[in-house]
Amino acid sequence: MNLLASGGAMGWEVLIMYVVIIGGFMYFAAIRPQNKEKKRMAAMLSSLEVGDIVVTTSGFYGEIIDITEEDVIVEFGSNRNCRIPMRKAAIAEVEKGNE
Repeated sequence: MNLLASGGAMGWEVLIMYVVIIGGFMYFAAIRPQNKEKKRMAAMLSSLEVGDIVVTTSGFYGEIIDITEEDVIVEFGSNRNCRIPMRKAAIAEVEKGNE
């Protein structure tokens, strides 16, 4: 009777060990990189300035001409007649225009 009880306990310990190992792997493989990317994007968007050249998520290049709390106005094209307000979240990359 004692052998069955100890065998069952060993099974639970192994199961818990596997859950901890898989959980740790998921943290380092999926959750941690995603959090780092969110922090990088937040830092990039908070450092936006008027005159910066940006690339939108749809691939358009433009220059920031005005910034509000959540929106930016971006000027597209060489004739400077196309001004579009958009969310900051629609910006994928930033090149500093003042440098």
